Amino acid sequence: MTARMTARTTVTTPTREGSAPVTASRVLVLNSGSSSVKYQLLDMADRSRLAVGLVERIGEETSRLVHERLVGADGAAGAGGDKRERLGPIADHEAALGAVAQELAADGMGLDSPELAAVGHRVVHGGTRFTQPTVVDDEVLAEIRSLVPLAPLHNPANVTGIEVARRLRADVPQVAVFDTAFHSTMPEYVARYAIDAATADKYSIRRYGFHGTSHAYVSRATAALLGKPVEDVNVIVLHLGNGASASAVRGGVCVETSMGLTPLEGLVMGTRSGDLDPAVVFHLARVGGLSVDEIDSLLNKKSGLLGMCGDNDMREVLRRAGEGDEAAATAFASYVHRLKKYIGAYSAVLGRVDAVTFTAGVGENAHQVREAAVDGLAELGLALDLEANAVRSPEPRLVSAEYARVAVAVVPTDEELEIATQAYALVTQ
Repeated sequence: MTARMTARTTVTTPTREGSAPVTASRVLVLNSGSSSVKYQLLDMADRSRLAVGLVERIGEETSRLVHERLVGADGAAGAGGDKRERLGPIADHEAALGAVAQELAADGMGLDSPELAAVGHRVVHGGTRFTQPTVVDDEVLAEIRSLVPLAPLHNPANVTGIEVARRLRADVPQVAVFDTAFHSTMPEYVARYAIDAATADKYSIRRYGFHGTSHAYVSRATAALLGKPVEDVNVIVLHLGNGASASAVRGGVCVETSMGLTPLEGLVMGTRSGDLDPAVVFHLARVGGLSVDEIDSLLNKKSGLLGMCGDNDMREVLRRAGEGDEAAATAFASYVHRLKKYIGAYSAVLGRVDAVTFTAGVGENAHQVREAAVDGLAELGLALDLEANAVRSPEPRLVSAEYARVAVAVVPTDEELEIATQAYALVTQ
């Protein structure tokens, strides 16, 4: 399915009768989880952040809202820094977004502002139906809801966030941006699993991939860092957080990614196993007597680094390994080994690699992971400048040795900016 677009050249909103229209350039980005809402308000005129915040523990007595204004009264970026915290029960997502609206209004940037051009929503799963950012109407919302079986932990909360935002600003376009969309360009022979085709089609079993907004943003940012058009750059992106995924991007187009039908496939992660012999599931059921739900919980929540050594925080794993903890050292070695396998495999898929880029919490901050992952891959053209690699910085940067044939980059991801960019481009074209 292609995006349902409302053709516009500009977004303008009248302020009051007789006044000049206001050019709307702001986008509110919402990431609605089952018990949380992360949000950012951005001005796409200069791609600046106006406010950021988080509502967590929705539905509990201990709910918490943290809001930070990032602009001053004169609109100057960086002149604000006003951080506020609200504690107390927030019953549901309706109340949560109402509280967010109040905080924004207190800063003169409320949801009723004529400067709001769109609300961009992160939606985890778009299936094969949604491959582009999409303006949400009743039909689209119903179709997103129909994809809940593919993402039962995420899509229901995403739908709720859209429903509430539509009620709060029915006149403003609500744009769904899908985690799976960037990977929809994978060739059919890559996306297909080698199982009975009729069964696969009946149950929508195929490789979808996730973290797509991050991979899209980082692959473009890598090309910019290299000073080349994105069409001329082949890059392997390693998104390494608690969840982790790799992608092979040829000329700005994803041709392979590590996650599959669900985010369980691929790299070793914080609590997920990554690649696994499917027969392990049968063995656990037949021999171990585990139920489907127990196996699901084991592989998604109790595996990966956590399962191997009891810690899913890479900082703790590295500390323990450095102190001689054998379980932590083995977990780290397994994590790095899987990374090397994917770097090698995707080098073969792409044929020519211009850069390997690390991003997300672990990828951006754990220099030991980058060093270990690249070590021994000189035949693939990879080598690090160890001094540059050890420096922490919030800026995109190269950490490869000058003589390296393939660049190694660290690019902080910005999924909120990517969502805002896609949403704004859709409503202003």
